[in-house]
Amino acid sequence: MLVAVLTALSAGAQSSSVKKLESLRAQLENDIKVLNRQLDQNIKNSNKVLSNLTLVRRKISAREQLIATYDKQLKELNDSLYVCQKELNRLQARHDTLSLYYSRLVRGAYKNRDTRLWYMYILSSDSMGQAFNRFDYFRNLSTQMSAEALKLREASAQLEAQKERLNKLKAQVNETRKKVVSERTQLQSEEGDASKLVTQLKKDRRTYEKQLKEKNRQKEELNRKIAELIRQQTQKQQGGSGKKTTSGGSKTTSTTVDTKLSNEFAANKGRLPWPVEGTVVERFGKHSHPVYKNVQLPQNNGVTLVVKQGAQAKAVFNGTVSQIVVLPGYNQCVLVNHGEYFTLYSKLKSVSVKAGQKITVGTVVGTVDTIGGEDLFHFELWKGSTPQNPENWLRQ
Repeated sequence: MLVAVLTALSAGAQSSSVKKLESLRAQLENDIKVLNRQLDQNIKNSNKVLSNLTLVRRKISAREQLIATYDKQLKELNDSLYVCQKELNRLQARHDTLSLYYSRLVRGAYKNRDTRLWYMYILSSDSMGQAFNRFDYFRNLSTQMSAEALKLREASAQLEAQKERLNKLKAQVNETRKKVVSERTQLQSEEGDASKLVTQLKKDRRTYEKQLKEKNRQKEELNRKIAELIRQQTQKQQGGSGKKTTSGGSKTTSTTVDTKLSNEFAANKGRLPWPVEGTVVERFGKHSHPVYKNVQLPQNNGVTLVVKQGAQAKAVFNGTVSQIVVLPGYNQCVLVNHGEYFTLYSKLKSVSVKAGQKITVGTVVGTVDTIGGEDLFHFELWKGSTPQNPENWLRQ
């Protein structure tokens, strides 16, 4: 009984772990689909070599994580297979024992099927106690046989059910192994694609450096403009605090910074919803060029995601729309104030809010634009004048 309980608990824990791995696998597979869709769109544009390299390398990373997930899943399945086989062996041994005992009962009943033998056996007893015991034995033999037959049927049913579970697990293991082989083949192909793109970039360096220069200029302009807007907003907030004296006497005014909102925003670090569904292709911080190693790219103050065409960007928290600006390469950008925190939603085709409007978490801010054949969304999160890594704040 204890073995069965422990087996059930172990199976439950493994089932939970497998479900988590299944969820992660589904997410990674979706990321790869999104990246493939963007790559298919980029094929028509010869100027997208650098973008394609970024997408392919992101896809390689996702594929490697997917393979690692399959490997973990395979280990979980093999562990479950071992536990299942062990339980099957236990049930088989119990079934064999019951079967042997039942066979002996049947043989005993067959030998004593003649009631005259029963009477002679009872009458030949050495004492009344022995006679009663022999009488009880014959009287209960039929009942005992029925009970043992029921136990044997139940054991047989458990054994068959366990065999079915074992066969299903074996099928899952085989299927997962096939998927691992398939994913590794895909990975090799994608690594080959990345190598070709690197060769192309090195060959036509002047052309791609010119494109890179323009992109860098746009990013630097975005960084400068957003920093300036936030600085102006922060100065307004600070200017509204402290004491002011009028001709009619002294007057105290409270700060315009919403301290309560700031604290609520900070308390939700790591739990904020993502503004869009997509796959991150450019991460926060300073990075070197993926091919021209001596070229340092401008500071990335946020994250850029590949999204579905026409995706809607949503507010990650309650706040007030500070300003809406248009910037080259980033189209319409919406800056939202959350007390001392700010969030930026950019590369929008259309905007669904207006400056000064109070919004709540989940409010549609705008629709992501297709710029140069790419469906990309750029998001930033600032604490005062300091940009934060959005991935540390958004729900994982």
